[in-house]
Amino acid sequence: MFGSQRQRPAPAVSAFIDIMGSRHVLTSARATEPFAKGNRFGGGSVLAVLKPGSLVDMWRALQVCVDHDLIVIPQSANTGLTGGSGPGDQDYDREIVIISTLRINQIHLINDAREAVCLAGSTLYELDDKLAPHGREPHSVIGSSSIGASVVGGIANNSGGSQIRKGPAFTKHAIFARVDDEGKVELVNHLGISLGDDPAHILDKLQRGEWDEADVTPPPEDSLDTEYSEHVREITDSPARYNANPKFLHEASGSAGKLMVFAVRTRTFPKQKDSTTFYVGTNSPAELEALRRAILTSDMPLPISGEYMGRPSFDLAEKYGKDTFVSVKHAGSREQIKLFALKNWANGVFAKLPFFGQTVADSIAQGAFSLLPQQLPDRMLEYRDRFEHHLLLVVSGDQKQRTEEFLTTFFAEAGRDGEFFICTADEAQSAMLHRFGAASAATRYFNLHREESSEMITFDVALTRDDEDWLEVLPTEISDQLHISSYYGHFFCHVFHQDHVAKKGVDPIALKKQMTALLEARGAAVPAEHNYGRLYQVPPEMEAHFKELDPCNVFNPGVGETSPRKNWG
Repeated sequence: MFGSQRQRPAPAVSAFIDIMGSRHVLTSARATEPFAKGNRFGGGSVLAVLKPGSLVDMWRALQVCVDHDLIVIPQSANTGLTGGSGPGDQDYDREIVIISTLRINQIHLINDAREAVCLAGSTLYELDDKLAPHGREPHSVIGSSSIGASVVGGIANNSGGSQIRKGPAFTKHAIFARVDDEGKVELVNHLGISLGDDPAHILDKLQRGEWDEADVTPPPEDSLDTEYSEHVREITDSPARYNANPKFLHEASGSAGKLMVFAVRTRTFPKQKDSTTFYVGTNSPAELEALRRAILTSDMPLPISGEYMGRPSFDLAEKYGKDTFVSVKHAGSREQIKLFALKNWANGVFAKLPFFGQTVADSIAQGAFSLLPQQLPDRMLEYRDRFEHHLLLVVSGDQKQRTEEFLTTFFAEAGRDGEFFICTADEAQSAMLHRFGAASAATRYFNLHREESSEMITFDVALTRDDEDWLEVLPTEISDQLHISSYYGHFFCHVFHQDHVAKKGVDPIALKKQMTALLEARGAAVPAEHNYGRLYQVPPEMEAHFKELDPCNVFNPGVGETSPRKNWG
């Protein structure tokens, strides 16, 4: 025989192949890289990536992992915002297996579509499509759905979303597997749907949606909001919503990969029709805060959403978020996700070739879309030139007249310099897409300026609800280390996203610690809605929650444990 003999697969890998076939068991570095490396942060080697096509296969694969003492990382979209969807650059005491759930994307509507049972890999845009004929919508809209985020991922990470009335993604109804104190795998059915006793039988029935109406517990009272809508109105010295809030930690909710979640049962909401978008501009952060407090403490119904974007974010999104804007507006979220995946694949291919960098596809996309004419409406551009701060205020159709009168009166007061206009349908869509394009713009900037940059430093932070100085002004010794800083977020919740790109030679880990200390000194909670991943040290209440979920440390160890060896690429 010539050449070396082909190495036999590890016993666990052979067992995985027996369960789901070799096509869905990935072991080579090239095949596993898209799953093992985050889009922003995180990356490392794995024994295998599994792509089960059924809940029963997921269950059986988990059993093999536990029997062979392997680390398990459940994964859906792998958005990589804080690195928690994959391994990190750290020392592990066992080999790692990623279980990708994206092939298991069934959604079952129950109780007249007032609730949905979403299986492990179902996405927000799939749920949105499923609910549309019923005149209903999911907890989160656009934003995360534009990059294929999953329903389970949102709940597992307490994702907040843009809508003021709804609060963090949360449910007490889920079916999941955990490893108990004795190291045994157990299935917990808290869906509120009677499915039997045998785990394989339960999971098979669940995936096929085979149950009677009598097997399902009643839905909650139908409404446009949750109890959070009253909570957010309180102007107090605590954050409104953040990942470690014990109020929203319950089993799958806030589990952050510390459970194997097979499905969640989540409520849906009546779809808002005939909404109106007010575009507000001002040069005074204090004026914008006064407007926020006036609305929260009034007897008016809460707005649907209130999204803030500063002029630097506006300009960054205009130049570096144009492809996101155009593709979502003219092709939809589904096509945007395909383009996003294609770009990542192309970057991975070119990165392995000589004389090419790891961001060739970004350069091509940036050049191609820059040739397109201006996409933003004239009135938005005029406000950009006149005003430093921008607020997109969306209200229900029946609140249009009252909101217009309220804003007119507010800005007529002595000393006010702000103004507003009522958006046309096209302006409203463009304004919201532009705001969400800001989330990818800083990443594009960094990818195109890697030679003169160190790394990205990102935050999602929940300020206290009574913080009047909500717009951070960085000390010179920090701002001098940064190329750009972009601030945008969910204004009425005081939850903000900050994207910074550090200059070449700057230590990003040390700088992030310094910036985090400034935020925490103000009473802010970091992170607010993207969870701890591999960027933050978890607080005691979150650590206790993780320990309760995964006492044997089988699922995703290292999440919430920052390390000086961490990969910031």
